[in-house]
Amino acid sequence: MSQDRNVPLGFALGLVGIVIFGATLPATVFALEVYGPLFIASARAVVAGVLSLIVLLSHGRTRLFRPSWRLLLAGAMVTFGFPAFSSLGMVSVPASDGGVVLGILPLATAMFAALLTAERPGAVFWAWAVAGSVLVVWFVIGQDGGAVRDFSNPGYLWLLASAVSAALGYVVMAELSKSMPGWEVICRVLIACLPFNLAISWFLWEPEYAFIETVPALALGYHAVFSMFLGFFAWNAGLALGGIARVGQIQLMQIFVTIGLSVWLLGETVTLRTLIFACAVAATVWFGRRARIG
Repeated sequence: MSQDRNVPLGFALGLVGIVIFGATLPATVFALEVYGPLFIASARAVVAGVLSLIVLLSHGRTRLFRPSWRLLLAGAMVTFGFPAFSSLGMVSVPASDGGVVLGILPLATAMFAALLTAERPGAVFWAWAVAGSVLVVWFVIGQDGGAVRDFSNPGYLWLLASAVSAALGYVVMAELSKSMPGWEVICRVLIACLPFNLAISWFLWEPEYAFIETVPALALGYHAVFSMFLGFFAWNAGLALGGIARVGQIQLMQIFVTIGLSVWLLGETVTLRTLIFACAVAATVWFGRRARIG
């Protein structure tokens, strides 16, 4: 199959991953009703790590631990860095705002791809990527009526740190996905970091966590099974098939998945301004995906 024929499939798989990831921040809001932000990060990785052991063994991969700096780096970024920073951000930032801040992910992913891989996005791609990111920043800074948000809240900085962590982790895993299936990459990443996340979860355990409350427990379960595990099956494969920089642009749509779910699950209101920005950002994704990637 040629690279050009791989691109549509890469985009389809990437979109599946983004829909799954888009529910992460709303789920975090529910999980924070009971669990601490750092415990959410480590516990979800522990559950996903155990699932990874089962999956690898069921596929005959008996060599479970592979010493690799790339596996460890990706694991540090996606199994703890992103979930820890984003959970800390969600303590004080609305889920819809958090989703918009993460709109810088496509540009950050493309930058790491240019630095760490053979991909060389052309000027047209960069123009659309920057345009989409500027729209996202504009959306974050402004409010209805022309007012400017108060950004003294440190939660926004935590969310920016989470975006950088995710972007770096995505690029490293996408490179690994060129030599092994995407599902195997996330499984090996999770297993590589499983001892660390087990230790962190044990240290952060609180007695009240033993008394399960349905909604927070389901939210934590979503983090573990979907955000940390199944979502990466599709996302890693999509990046490897369609190109990291090009397919990474789909992340601009994650903001609107998050906002839509925040409205549905958290009762937030969608304004005309939000809809306008949704259409504008979607346009940058469309034109950006058509740009040549070297």
